[in-house]
Amino acid sequence: MAVLRFDKNELGNLEYSLQREMLSTNRAGGYMSTTIVGCNTRKYHGLIVCPRADNDEENYVLLSSVDETVVQHEQEFNLAIHRFPGVYEPRGHKYITDFTYTPTPTITYRVGGVILKKELLWVHAHTQLLIRYTLLDARSETKLRLRPFLAFRNRHEMSHANLFADGHSYPIPGGVKSRLYEGFPWLNMQMNVPHEFVAAPDWYYNFEYAEEIRRGYPGHEDLLTTGYFEIAIKKGESVIFSGSTDPAKPEALERVFEEELARRSNKIDFLSCLRHSARQFIVRHGEKTEVVAGYPWFGRWGRDTFIALPGITLTQGGIESCCEVIDTMVREMKEGMFPNMGSAYNSVDAPLWFFWTLQCLEEHLNAKEIWHRYGKAMKEILENYRRGSAYVKVHENGLVWASHPQYAMTWMDAVVDGHPVTGRDGYQVEINALWYNAICYTLHLAKRFRDKAFLLAWSDMPERIQQHFLSMFWYARESFLADYVDQHGQNTFIRPNQIIACALPYGMLSDAMKLDVIEKVHRHLLTPKGLRTLSPRNPLYQGRYNGDQSTRDRAYHQGTVWPWLLEHYVKANFDIHGKAFLPEAEEILRNFEEEISVSGIASLNEIYEGDPPHNPRGAISQAWSVGAILRIEQMIQEYKRKRK
Repeated sequence: MAVLRFDKNELGNLEYSLQREMLSTNRAGGYMSTTIVGCNTRKYHGLIVCPRADNDEENYVLLSSVDETVVQHEQEFNLAIHRFPGVYEPRGHKYITDFTYTPTPTITYRVGGVILKKELLWVHAHTQLLIRYTLLDARSETKLRLRPFLAFRNRHEMSHANLFADGHSYPIPGGVKSRLYEGFPWLNMQMNVPHEFVAAPDWYYNFEYAEEIRRGYPGHEDLLTTGYFEIAIKKGESVIFSGSTDPAKPEALERVFEEELARRSNKIDFLSCLRHSARQFIVRHGEKTEVVAGYPWFGRWGRDTFIALPGITLTQGGIESCCEVIDTMVREMKEGMFPNMGSAYNSVDAPLWFFWTLQCLEEHLNAKEIWHRYGKAMKEILENYRRGSAYVKVHENGLVWASHPQYAMTWMDAVVDGHPVTGRDGYQVEINALWYNAICYTLHLAKRFRDKAFLLAWSDMPERIQQHFLSMFWYARESFLADYVDQHGQNTFIRPNQIIACALPYGMLSDAMKLDVIEKVHRHLLTPKGLRTLSPRNPLYQGRYNGDQSTRDRAYHQGTVWPWLLEHYVKANFDIHGKAFLPEAEEILRNFEEEISVSGIASLNEIYEGDPPHNPRGAISQAWSVGAILRIEQMIQEYKRKRK
C-alpha cells in the first residue's frame, strides 16, 4: 500500500512542487487550496475561499495568500513565492526543506541559522484559517513579518486594481479587519501574541497563474495588501495568525488550534487519504447537506451526487450523511427531476441514479425504511417520466427518449458554441438500463410492502422494456451495445456507457452478452486510470486533454479517461467471474496508489488523458473518482471474505 510522501530533495524544483496541489475544507462550503510550496497557480487557489452567506451557491476568494518574511540583523528573507510575467519573485521555495500533509499541511523553512515551521489548519464548520509559526531554531534576535494579500472576488473571476476597493484596516482585538467591497463578509485578521500592525495599503500587480494560462483563460490579477503584521519571536516559541469571517478570541487561538489538530485523521497511506478526501465532499450549511462534485471549481451536481454518494459515505459507514444528502435532494425535486448544476433541471439520468443509490443504501438500511422514506419520491419520478415532458418521453415500446436542442442531457454533457459535443439525442443505452433497473427495484419494494395500485400500473413494464431494449441496442454483428439509437438507427461508437447495463442490480442482458460487452470495453477502453470515453480506433478519438476550454470540451468525452466508470466495470466483472476477478481488481486499485502524491494531494483527479502516460487532468479532487475507488476496494474485501 502506497504511503503519502514527498521527495524533500525535489521541493525546490518547481516542476515537481507546482504540479502538486493541496486542499483543505471546513465541511461548510469553504476551502483552502494552493500548491505544496504555497505558490498559487490557479485563480481558484487561496487561503480563504468561502461562500458569502449560508444560502450562497458560489465561493469567493477573500484571502489569496500571506507572505512571510524573516528579519534578522536588518536583513529580510521573504519565504513566499509568486509568479509574475517571466519571473518568480520572491523565490522562497529555495528555503523549503520539508513538506508534510498529515495531520495538517506543514512547511519547514531554513534560512541560515533560522528554522521555521508553518502549519496551516482550517477550523471545522467555521470559516477560519489558522496558521501557526514555530521558530525551531535561531541564533539571534528574530522578527516575523506577515503580509496578507486580499482578493475579495468570485473564484471564477480575477481581481484588478481599482478605485473602489477599501484599502483601510480597522482595529479589532488582536489585529485588524478588512472588507474591500460592500456585500462581502469582513475578514478578521488576528494574532495570539503582541504585535505591531503597520498600515500600508498598496496594490501588487500582475500575479500570474500558470495553470489558467495553460487552460486558455486570462491568467493575471492584481491583489491588495492593507499592511503587515510584525512580531518578535524567540527560539521555541509559536505564534498563530487567524483569518476568519467572524472575530476570534486571540487568547483562545492556541487552544482552538490544538483541539482542531487533535481532530485530524492521519492521512498516511492510500486508503486513509481517500477516506479523508471522501469526507471533504460532504458540505453542511443551514438545513442542507450536499455533495461538492469536485474541487476547486465545481459546486453541487445532482448526477454526480447520486453516483458518488455510496462510495464517499457508505464505504465508511456514513449512513446518516448519505440520508441527509438524499433528503436534501428530494426536498428540491420538481416534477420528478432533481437539480443538476445549481438550479438547472436538465439531467435525464440524475433521477434514475437516485434509485441505484437507494439500492446501495439498502445494504445498510432495511428495505422497509427505504420504502417509508423514499417510496413516494420513487413513484413520483417514474410517473413523471411516463407522463413525459418537452425533452423526455417514454414511448410505447417502454423506452426513454431524451432530446434537447441546446443541452446534452446525459453525463456526456460538454457543449461548445451552443451545440453538444457528443450529441446523444434519442434512446441512450445507460439511461434505459437505469430506467429498467429503477422500475424493477420499485416493483420489488411495492410487492414486498403491498402497494397494489403501483403493481397494477407498472407490472407489465419490465418485460416490454427488456424486449425492445435488446432489439434496439444489441449490435449483433460485433456483439456489443450501441451507445444510443436515434431516428437514423444505432450509433455503434464503442463507448463505456454500455458497461453500466452490465453492472446494475436489475439487468436485461444474458451472461453471454455481458461477457461480450466486457471484452469489448476491456480491449478498447480500459486504461490503468479508468475507462476511455471513446475507442482509440474511432477517427473522432482525442487522446490529449489540453488547450482552451472549447478544445478541452471537444476532448472531454471523446477519449478522455474517467475513473468513476471503473466501479461499474469491476462490478460487472465480479458478477460474471466472481472471486476469479480478484487479481485484476486488485491491480486496478494499485494503479491509483501513487496518484495521492502526484496531483491533488491525498485525492484523485476528475479525469486522465486517454493516451499514455495518462496524465491527470481536470479537477484535482473529484467526488465520483474517489467514491468509485473506495467502492472497488469494498468489493475486493467482500470477495476476499467469500474466498475465506
